[in-house]
Amino acid sequence: MPLKLEIVTSEARVFPTKDADGKLGSGMVDSVLLPGSDGELGVLPMHAPLVTTLQPGELRFSIGGKSTDLAVGEGLVEITQEGVRVLTDMAVDADAIDEKAVEEALERAKKSLAELKPGEQQEEVAAVMAMIQRSTAQLHLKRKRRTV
Repeated sequence: MPLKLEIVTSEARVFPTKDADGKLGSGMVDSVLLPGSDGELGVLPMHAPLVTTLQPGELRFSIGGKSTDLAVGEGLVEITQEGVRVLTDMAVDADAIDEKAVEEALERAKKSLAELKPGEQQEEVAAVMAMIQRSTAQLHLKRKRRTV
């Protein structure tokens, strides 16, 4: 018995996708593995209901024995017995990641973090740390895909 997966960012619905005719796919998957606030969280059909935060990292879902990995940013996850809804600030496939651009963004973020004074500008520190985590998640997925 599959479960329904929905992944949405502020820009687009990432999964399920539309086919060539513009019809939305079913979104049915066999399992989901995601980076939750307390570590990796595996979700199978009939999972107990749960709402948790999503941490930057890799989200994997399986359909018919084939796995798909996405780099995800921060967000929220709602799990019901029927499915999983992910609301995140980033969800990207390894093929869409520009490794050089992400490396440059990571270096800029690290430089910005080093220039901030401790105890000051907490919102800016949080934003820079989030950028570092998102960039690291993207690079990890891209480099993992390259070695597989």
